[in-house]
Amino acid sequence: MPQNKLPPLDLYQVAGIRLAAVPAKIKNWQRDDLLLIEINEGAAVSATFTQNAFCAAPVTVAKEHLRKGNIRALLINAGNANAATGERGLRDARACCAAVADSMNIDAEQVLPFSTGVIGEHLPLQKILDAIPGAAAKLQVDNWQQAAKAIMTTDTVAKAASRTVEIAGEQIRVVGIAKGAGMIQPNMATMLAYVATDAAVPQPLVDELVKEAVAASFNRISIDGDTSTNDACVLIASGTTGPQIGDVRSAEYQQLKAAIVEVHIELAQAVVRDGEGATKFVTVEVTGAASSEEALKVAFEVGESPLVKTALYASDPNWGRLVMAIGNAGLDQLDTEKVNIYLDEVQVVEAGGRATDYTEEAGQKVFSLPEFTITVDLGRGDCREHIWTCDFSHEYVTINAEYRT
Repeated sequence: MPQNKLPPLDLYQVAGIRLAAVPAKIKNWQRDDLLLIEINEGAAVSATFTQNAFCAAPVTVAKEHLRKGNIRALLINAGNANAATGERGLRDARACCAAVADSMNIDAEQVLPFSTGVIGEHLPLQKILDAIPGAAAKLQVDNWQQAAKAIMTTDTVAKAASRTVEIAGEQIRVVGIAKGAGMIQPNMATMLAYVATDAAVPQPLVDELVKEAVAASFNRISIDGDTSTNDACVLIASGTTGPQIGDVRSAEYQQLKAAIVEVHIELAQAVVRDGEGATKFVTVEVTGAASSEEALKVAFEVGESPLVKTALYASDPNWGRLVMAIGNAGLDQLDTEKVNIYLDEVQVVEAGGRATDYTEEAGQKVFSLPEFTITVDLGRGDCREHIWTCDFSHEYVTINAEYRT
């Protein structure tokens, strides 16, 4: 995809976090596919998880362990989702946690397991168990780049982001990695993401921070409208640097929150930019809505419509598909004669019909860009929201038709 961006060459290190990526050979590939993340004692860890009813075995186990607190390690494997695998899948996920616990001298309930890959196949458990001791022996603080690569599946690039913010004279670091290119639709979290900061933040605030960051980022993206069985987003505050940040009204908290949200947004946008077969990165902005909820509803109707997404791929400004999608949002008493639509600065729809000055050439010029914004003004309120989406191409079909071959 032309607007893919490689992660920065140098990612900040987060004190209190060590990582190791090793090859477990879960699939027939020559690469690292197992990631172990060690978290220091006393860190605050929170997460959001998929709402898919067929949530994977590692999601179930991770939720159980997270409720007990004092999380000390994360284990992530690529190539196999361990989803729709019944009781055996749960036993396998717990066996992985026990192996990590043995290698790191912690309790199995202090380990959160995560998996990504093909659904409906059992984990190659022994391969993972054999690889865990080697991963534990390789843990180090500067492995974020390797970690980002190890969790990839159909991703074409590793996804990572980092920020620093000065608080009380200390440089606080925020670093994150994510994977995801397909089966992406907001319902928390639509991919796997792991973000860590060395700031000292109490557990209740970390719980709120991850929800707010996800709401502003991963819950505003869509590639194909499908929510995975395995999705999760984890936020870790190691507490190793700077003062305790416990007052949400303080400038320090707001600075930290901004940095954490920025990292989440950069990762979320990277997922869309790397959408399977995608060639366009499109922002759908809805203004003039009566509420944020209806603004997002309209934005997702536009951003997830297969007809709109194929028109994006063809660089065809078929604005009739845009008004069709808006009409499908089911807004109560929508006055279509107040609706205006813009492609970047080009007005294509005015008062519910073709804009007087609009030309097909102007619309196609925008649709031919690798990145642009579709703005929908509903003319019924003061609320505005946005999402990020991409197009559907022939390559998307090819990738998913051949996913298991």
